[in-house]
Amino acid sequence: MFDLTEQAIDSQALRQRLLDNEQCGAFLSFEGWVRRQNDGRRVDYLVYRVYEELARRQGQAVIEEAKRRFGLAEAVCVHRHGRLEVGDMAVWVGVTAGHRDAAFAGCRFIIDTVKAEVPIWKQEFYSDSVISAWPDNQTADAKRRQF
Repeated sequence: MFDLTEQAIDSQALRQRLLDNEQCGAFLSFEGWVRRQNDGRRVDYLVYRVYEELARRQGQAVIEEAKRRFGLAEAVCVHRHGRLEVGDMAVWVGVTAGHRDAAFAGCRFIIDTVKAEVPIWKQEFYSDSVISAWPDNQTADAKRRQF
């Protein structure tokens, strides 16, 4: 399952949902948080924007590909959007598998692919400036054409 939310991510509830499978010998999760420093500069907060319809479709495709490629029993990724403060969890990925190697590989694949391919953009707010990662129209159009 891939999901987007403006609310705080409940990692314990997501973890519990994945642990119901008695066939699995491995559970692995990744949490990405908003950090105070980036490139030696003090971060005040972040704003994530998302193209929801496309992000949900692409995110779910990433989950399905990870399950197929790595033989995962289950996989979940939840990404926040909107304003996030320092210390907030921005993304959570959890996977279950028969063995640890598959769990590590599948979890890494999901976070790396979501960051690279799913239309979620970050704007960083610093004490002295703003750094935008909003796409230009060509970048956004190219991502829409991928799926």
